[in-house]
Amino acid sequence: MSALKDQLQSDLTVAMKGRDELSAATIRMVLTAITNEEVAGKEHRELSDDDVITVLGREAKKRREAAEAYTDAGREELAERERSELDVIARYLPQPLTEDEVRALVDAAVAEVTAGGASGGQAMGQVMKIVQPQVKGRADGGSVAAMVKAALGI
Repeated sequence: MSALKDQLQSDLTVAMKGRDELSAATIRMVLTAITNEEVAGKEHRELSDDDVITVLGREAKKRREAAEAYTDAGREELAERERSELDVIARYLPQPLTEDEVRALVDAAVAEVTAGGASGGQAMGQVMKIVQPQVKGRADGGSVAAMVKAALGI
C-alpha cells in the first residue's frame, strides 16, 4: 500500500476521533476515489504514491470547478463547502509550482524542441511530453498548455 494512502487512512481515524466532520467526509471521498481507481479495469491493482497524487489532483480539480459553479450560481454557502474540502485535499498534494517556475520549465522545453527543428502542433505535443511529468500534480494542465501555446506562438 502506498505511504500516502496509509497517511490518508490514519488521518481519517484522527478526524473521526476528533469529530472533525469536514475532514472526515472529505478524506472518505478521496479514499473512495482511490479505491475506485484501484478496481477500475480488468484487474485490481495497488496504486503507487504518484497514482494517488493523480487521483488527489483530479478530486481537487472537481472541487475548484464546483466552487466556481456554485459562486456563479449565487450559492456561496455551497461554494464555501467546496473550498473547504479543497483545503483538506491540498494538504496531501505536493507544493504547487509558481507561475515563474512553470514558465521556466516551459521555456527550457520549448528551446529543446525547437532546436530539433519541430514547429506548430508537433512541437506543442513534444513540449507537453517533456513538461507534463515535471509539473504533474503541481500545476494545472490547462494553464501549462496555454503557456506552451504562447511560447510557441500558436
